[in-house]
Amino acid sequence: MHNRRRFYRSSFVPLQPIADTADAVTDLAARLATQTSIGLDTEFLRERTYRAELCLLQVSAADEAVCVDPIAVTDIGALAGPLTAATVVKVMHASRQDLEVLLPAIGLVRPVFDTQIAAALAGFAAQVGYAELVRRLLGIELPKAHTRTDWSRRPLSPEQIEYAVDDVRHLIPLKLALEEKLETLGRLAWLTEELAGLADARGLSTDPEEAWRRVKGLRSLDPARERLARGLAAWRELRAMERNRPRGWILDDAGLRELILRVPRSRAALQSIPELPAGVVRHCGEELLACIASAQVPDPAPAVDMRQRPDPVKTALVKKLGAANQAVATELGIGPEVLATRRDLERLAEGDHEIPALRGWRRDVIGEKLLRAI
Repeated sequence: MHNRRRFYRSSFVPLQPIADTADAVTDLAARLATQTSIGLDTEFLRERTYRAELCLLQVSAADEAVCVDPIAVTDIGALAGPLTAATVVKVMHASRQDLEVLLPAIGLVRPVFDTQIAAALAGFAAQVGYAELVRRLLGIELPKAHTRTDWSRRPLSPEQIEYAVDDVRHLIPLKLALEEKLETLGRLAWLTEELAGLADARGLSTDPEEAWRRVKGLRSLDPARERLARGLAAWRELRAMERNRPRGWILDDAGLRELILRVPRSRAALQSIPELPAGVVRHCGEELLACIASAQVPDPAPAVDMRQRPDPVKTALVKKLGAANQAVATELGIGPEVLATRRDLERLAEGDHEIPALRGWRRDVIGEKLLRAI
């Protein structure tokens, strides 16, 4: 099997290493439209912006691998046809960020075969990397020389281009190998269900009203502080979107948490919070105080138990659920987090049944057992 897949690489002849003109992109789109499966990956930067900046797009087919330069060709809309066509499967690895980056440029890429998701169902680590998967399934070692490349800089060297196309040239063989494994295990239906979630564009952006759920350290808030958390996180998200700056540049999580816990009601109170930079108070103080006022937190605010003592009953139940989850995962030969994460188990112990483990294939495999354990 390995020899057959190595032959794929040895017979792989790139027709054009980089498409950096509008005509080249149009020609590439026409060739891709004739394929049933294509490999797809992106390189992007988001350290200084809210929205990721697409720097390179790599595609592969049966006989070529090409880098598309969206910096040289600012309109890559010609690729929307094959990349959104239902007849062409886009094979990607850990695709969610790539889908998010591509959404404004060409629309929602679908259908997608995600090799990381497929690998997790086949028994590999839930977050297995592309290079590790290529090594273990195809017997090919990939170089690591350009893992920290600034892909926004031009010109790209031949070595950088070769490294970039390596990220896509093995995706189709990986798809074939993983499908074979999952068919043997009887899990192709699981994969179909998992991949269906990638076709929903709502999962590729953050709803400002739900942004507070992504901030660590905000569990077990009283209702008033939950309103405040929702309002402040939404304010930060919207301001970051408007200015296209990372949300942490607007207000980092430490400062956000302190605002929620302390509930300052004056500029002087804002200035007394060490985690709140003076610049944030100077430029955003009035907006922050307005958010706090609109949350209508009682004055004085309810006491907060900073030690957050664990509930022994809940702790014991989570441990019991975790043991049940681990037992099933061991029997199936997959990571327990693929079935249910610890946070899922905590939510279930709190009485929340809106968790992935109680839906779809997971309900049959683990969900009913968890409910019985409760």
